[in-house]
Amino acid sequence: MTAVYDLSGVGVRIRSAILLDAVSLRITAGETVAIVGPNGAGKSTLMRILSADLAATSGMVMLKGQPITCYRAEELAANRAVLSQHVQVNFPFTVAEVVRMGGGRQPRAVVEPLAVAALAEAELDGFTSRELPTLSGGEQQRAHFARVLVQLACGEASHGPGVLLLDEPTSSLDMRHQINLLESARRRARQGTAVVAVLHDLNLAARFADRVLVVRQGKLVADGAPAATITDDLLGRVFEVEAQVGTTPEGLPFVLPQQMTQTPASVTR
Repeated sequence: MTAVYDLSGVGVRIRSAILLDAVSLRITAGETVAIVGPNGAGKSTLMRILSADLAATSGMVMLKGQPITCYRAEELAANRAVLSQHVQVNFPFTVAEVVRMGGGRQPRAVVEPLAVAALAEAELDGFTSRELPTLSGGEQQRAHFARVLVQLACGEASHGPGVLLLDEPTSSLDMRHQINLLESARRRARQGTAVVAVLHDLNLAARFADRVLVVRQGKLVADGAPAATITDDLLGRVFEVEAQVGTTPEGLPFVLPQQMTQTPASVTR
């Protein structure tokens, strides 16, 4: 498969803090990749490196065969679409207006059918005239996902299959909409889009991803299929929990956490 990303020895250091440490990996077109790890492991930092929102302090990041630093902002927007962890909109834009923003400078006639389709896919077609700040957190997340789908479609129309980057996309969603969002992403992958998502729910990661990247203390400590990476041993070493990893009838791992391997020290009052 065609390489979309090639990372070689990528590090991010801010003063004495090492956020990423010599990460090397390759992501190909049509892959669905989940990034997992404990809080503060470097997952969102890695996502910001992939999106070019943050520059590496060492190593090389290649996007579609050229250094990611060579892309102008408009070129980046056409080759990768990003759903960030936190998106704050305080102005009274309607849901439809926000979703259309994904089309950038494209003519309204091009953007409108894409926006209508994205709103339906996010199950927001009845919310088009609602002002975004009046929606619940989960509804706002779905509106931003629809916006990103429009951006992705516009970019792929002129540049071919691109990248969909999702940073904790399911954090404010109920179970139904978590599945709906990830299934939408998988449909793009079947059409050649590379999909990378930061996920905290290992069961969702196992169901969604072809491949799981496990990050701990800035290092990539595991990289492989869900069955090879989501194991009892890894949960103990990386997440410091005791858990039983079972297997679904389809052969996917699922996690039943039991207890922490270490109990936090009691707070003296």
